[in-house]
Formats: sequence, C-alpha cells, structure tokens
Amino acid sequence: MGVYTFPDDVAAAHRAHQQHLAGRRAAGDAAVIEVAAPASGRTYLIERRRPTGRPIVVVEPHHDDLVLSASGLLLAQPRPLTVVTVFTRSATAHPTVLARYPGQDAVTALRAREARQALLPLQAGQRMLGHRDAAPPYRPYDPAALDHVTAELRDVLAEAGDAELLAPAAVTRHPDHLLVHEAARRLGCRWFWEDLAFWQTYGMSPDDRHLFRRRVGGTLTAELVDITGVLLDKLTLLYVHGSQLQPPHAMYRPLRHAWTTAAALRDGGAGAVCFAERFYRQERP
Repeated sequence: MGVYTFPDDVAAAHRAHQQHLAGRRAAGDAAVIEVAAPASGRTYLIERRRPTGRPIVVVEPHHDDLVLSASGLLLAQPRPLTVVTVFTRSATAHPTVLARYPGQDAVTALRAREARQALLPLQAGQRMLGHRDAAPPYRPYDPAALDHVTAELRDVLAEAGDAELLAPAAVTRHPDHLLVHEAARRLGCRWFWEDLAFWQTYGMSPDDRHLFRRRVGGTLTAELVDITGVLLDKLTLLYVHGSQLQPPHAMYRPLRHAWTTAAALRDGGAGAVCFAERFYRQERP
C-alpha cells in the first residue's frame, strides 16, 4: 500500500493474526505457544514448528542477526536447527532500553533471554561462544581473533555430523559480521543469507554493495525464498528482539525490505508472492 500506510497495515494484520492464534490456543491447539519480549514485557503467540530433513547449523555474529535476516526461511521450511552465536557479550542496545538495563552484564543477559525466546518456536539448540562484540568506531577485526573463532566453530561443527552450514554474506561494514563470514568460508560454508545488520544495508547503499562484490569476487549466486505466508510470525520474532529494534515501527523495516526483495519474483510471474528473503550460494570450483 506504499510507504505511508505500510506500518498501519502490518500492525493491523499482526493483531488479527494474534487473535486467530489465540482462538486456536483456546480451542486446545498445543502447537500454539507463547513467547515473551523481555525488553517490553509483552507476550505474543506463535505456532511451534516441526523440523524435518537435514539439520542446519547457523552461525550468527550477534543474537538478533538470524531473526533479522533469515528467520522467514526457517519458519516456512523448518529443519533441525542449531544456532551458534559468536559475539554474545554486549553493551549495545537502544538508548531507551539502556536506561533500564545499564552496563554490559545487564544488556548481555537481556539479549540472551531474547534469543532463547525467539528460538523456542523453531525448536533450535543454542551455543554461545562468549566473545565481546565490536564497539564504534569500528576497525578491521584482529586476524588472531579470526583464527580463534574459526577453531571454536570447527569444534562445534565436528559435533554436528552432516549438518548444512548457513552464515551471513556480510553485505555490511561491521567487523563482527565480516569475521564470521570469513570464518564460515574457511570451514567450507557455501550458503549465506543477505545480511540485514545495518539499516543502510536495507537500501543496499552503493558503497556497501561495491565492497561486498569486491570481497566475494562474484562467486555467489543469489536465490530468493518466498516468506509471504510466515511474514507475521517473523514480525513476532522481531518484536521479541526489542532491545535494539526501537521504536517499534523500526521492526517493519526488514519486512519492507522483504517486499522489495520479492520484486524479482513478482516480475517473474509468481503472482501472489509479496515478500522474500535473499540468500546466496557459492559456486563450487
């Protein structure tokens, strides 16, 4: 409906979706569970997924990166999932949240609670490596830190058997995302999500896009995943990660980007497809 009516339309649709789920829960549907948004204190309803197929190990830089960028895929096509979060000690939150959760320990505990809630409907296992996230002004990551994280991830993957690895494509300048992307590539990762960590990434600013192409050398092939049917559940997970995504209408930005991303599917004749997430596959040599 356009940039002016979009927030109101999505909010109204989400309220209707919550009412529908409440009716299912009242009728005894055990698949509908409650999740909490620790920063706001609000609770939401969401349908628990039933994972099937080949397991996935997701490596995310920070607690909210999977939800921002790739939760639509895992809501629509649930698979056995383990999420490994590399940078879990943080003092980063929205100023309105920091007033209530001052200091690194409080923010770290809050963001960990958010992550546990967001992963409940996906029935995901969780591993936290405990590294401290980068603070501005951002500088290139330490090569020794890359070696250390790579070794830790190698140990985690050794326990994962035949699991497929999914990591950020790092269409961003953030050193934590760049480090995790490079560590995943070292470990043989060939499947990446479009990284929505920074707001400027949603607009695909020319300098970010140029640096991304230079870094990957044109070896990644884009693929789109239709997330229209699970869009409102993705919004629920975004609400759960409310410590960073403030004010609340900021949580609509990833959805608006998903509308733009789906333009290629609509133009290709997919008809009703309205929202999509973008992923990349690395071409095999």
